[in-house]
Amino acid sequence: MERALERARVLVEALPYIRAFADRTMTIKLGGHAMLDAELEARFAEDVVLLQAVGIHPVVVHGGGPQIGELLRKLGVECSFVQGMRVTDDRVLDAVEMVLGGTVNGRIVTRINTAGGRAIGLSGRDGNLLMARPLKLAADRGLEDETTEFIDLGHVGEVTRVDADLLAQLCSRRMIPVIAPLGVDEAGQAYNINADLVAAAVAESLAAEKLILLTDVPGVQDAKGGLIPHLDRATADRMIRQGEIAGGMIPKVNSAFAAIARGVKKVHIIDGRVPHAVLLELFTDAGIGTEFVGESAS
Repeated sequence: MERALERARVLVEALPYIRAFADRTMTIKLGGHAMLDAELEARFAEDVVLLQAVGIHPVVVHGGGPQIGELLRKLGVECSFVQGMRVTDDRVLDAVEMVLGGTVNGRIVTRINTAGGRAIGLSGRDGNLLMARPLKLAADRGLEDETTEFIDLGHVGEVTRVDADLLAQLCSRRMIPVIAPLGVDEAGQAYNINADLVAAAVAESLAAEKLILLTDVPGVQDAKGGLIPHLDRATADRMIRQGEIAGGMIPKVNSAFAAIARGVKKVHIIDGRVPHAVLLELFTDAGIGTEFVGESAS
């Protein structure tokens, strides 16, 4: 009986959130260990299907860095990273397209469909879903001016436009878009785009209620490894300058604040290693991870 009562308490706690988020869009970026562990990936698929079942419109963007790295090692292709971005020449781009637009995307779609959903896999190149241009990455993270030097990342892009109408139409037909972070420019050149930046752009274009980024840490952590439950822009900038936020966390943090500045209501970084992390964030009073705030959190 106690177990049954606990389940009832969980449902009652979730009820106000289910009501508040009904008919709202949630953009979720799947990455990290949750994509390498079959059990976690299956639990994620169940979360997404449950969101749709209670009237929420989930849109999934996925990464695939470890899988790309594994294929490049097998091919004997070396690559480097700058500020968390993979330098992408022609050979690296071929591998990126093979992994992101092929094996990884197809596997996630299958997971969601097996869990009872109706997922549809999309590359950002499909129907010009994600238009892009070369990403300009400043060598110095300070303010840009006429003396600023930029790093050549090859075929690494940033999103210039999202076909939000296409995504909205799919959601209205109870489809779950699963997007590989590849873009294309007017000339047909493909670009490798950081999945966190794609997720932010998609969330902005859809005026999403929330952008949720799954990663391999509990959230943004301070120098002592403690979780920062709420993070403002000024604090994040200071932590980046001091090296407390580094590597792949930098584009996550930057994309989170960019999304807030452009109208996304809430952005969260949560631990994808926790089973049902998405449900815990959305439907419990405590939530998990780091929530990004537009003004000072002090």
